[in-house]
Amino acid sequence: MRGYVGVTDPGWYEHLSQELGPKDANFWRPSTRRVLLDVGTPFFFKLKAPYNAIAGFGYFAGFSLLPDWLAWETFGRANGVPNLAALQERLARIRKGARIDASPGRELGCCLIAEARFFEPSAWVATPADWSPRTQTGSSYDLSQGEGLRIWMECQARVAGTERATAAASAAREPDAPRYGEPALHAPRLGQGIFRVRVLDAYGRACAVTREHSLPVLEAAHIKPYSEGGQHSVANGLTLRSDLHRLFDRGYVTVDERLRFVVGRRLKDDFDNGRSYYGLAGTELTVPDVTSRPFARALEWHRDQVFLG
Repeated sequence: MRGYVGVTDPGWYEHLSQELGPKDANFWRPSTRRVLLDVGTPFFFKLKAPYNAIAGFGYFAGFSLLPDWLAWETFGRANGVPNLAALQERLARIRKGARIDASPGRELGCCLIAEARFFEPSAWVATPADWSPRTQTGSSYDLSQGEGLRIWMECQARVAGTERATAAASAAREPDAPRYGEPALHAPRLGQGIFRVRVLDAYGRACAVTREHSLPVLEAAHIKPYSEGGQHSVANGLTLRSDLHRLFDRGYVTVDERLRFVVGRRLKDDFDNGRSYYGLAGTELTVPDVTSRPFARALEWHRDQVFLG
């Protein structure tokens, strides 16, 4: 298994390290150049000079180009800044210094990091001995040997030190689980922010019903809410226009077993209206490929437990 050591701004680390526990983080960059890593790849936060140490890690959960306003709306302080103005100011400053032109849509490159953890300075891990000072953005390492294995094991040891009781309880429940710290591609637990981005991207940033592409009115809807045991997974999501999302959550619309949009009679009964929505009834949803298409059981749950008929 390979991991990625990403050059990290100390200010980004300082801001995010104030909160305890694993979390979603947006490891953004001012350019739109894509980062090609497998989902689940360990992603290490290597601080720039003068620190030159690994101050935490997480798991790569995807890459997306987001307008600055959407990056802030989705991740908030998990962008490593206190507000949108600070994000825009930092982007402008970095781009000016690096002579990077802003994209027409004010997009930034976003490495979506799940389960991000940050270490106290006393627990920082030494940078790989073979790290080149000329590295500008990051470098890939084999985590099964050499310096890659060392930083992986040391980071795992830091986590074990802070979660010893939890790890012990988990091991007691799962005696046949793999040895803690063994290099293996990880299926990261996604948070709300990464869920939103991945659902929007899976649907081509278009409403599954209307094909509306205006990004400010598109939302990622959970088919089965997280509070009801649903997952933050693409297959438990739909990209919907904001008004359709509200109707879906309140049970006035649903999706049948053939992935067709259903508008219930209660919409007219309760509001004596809804003509613009009944025209959408029977529309076949545009959904992602087979690996990400909506869970049939989640849709069935919505029809049985939420839909008002």
